[in-house]
Amino acid sequence: WEAMAESSLRGAFIDASEEQIETYVKEVQRQHKQSLEALVAEITNELGNDTLNYLKPQIQLLKGSPRKEIPAFTQQIEADLVIMGTVARTGIPGLFMGNTAETILNRLNCSVLAIKPPGFVTPVSY
Repeated sequence: WEAMAESSLRGAFIDASEEQIETYVKEVQRQHKQSLEALVAEITNELGNDTLNYLKPQIQLLKGSPRKEIPAFTQQIEADLVIMGTVARTGIPGLFMGNTAETILNRLNCSVLAIKPPGFVTPVSY
């Protein structure tokens, strides 16, 4: 997760106190944590506790750029598998993964399971 414009807020030309900036950053973190907890609850409801207890997923909320943090963390924990959602917002829809997923893919030394959103239909025809 990232707090939009955090580095700019900490710059010399912004008249914001450190306390105001920290309050903002903590609120953004709280929102991301709440979203992640809702997602985990939804997955738990869908798969059931037995499945999650068997799989024992490690769920992390990393601060920083996904392009940097995900590859670094997977290397740190020696991950065997990374599961990521893929939605291309630019380029040729349905042909490529999203830019972030493609960038991360090139930096991982483990297996990757890339998942399109439910109901996704590729606009590419053969």
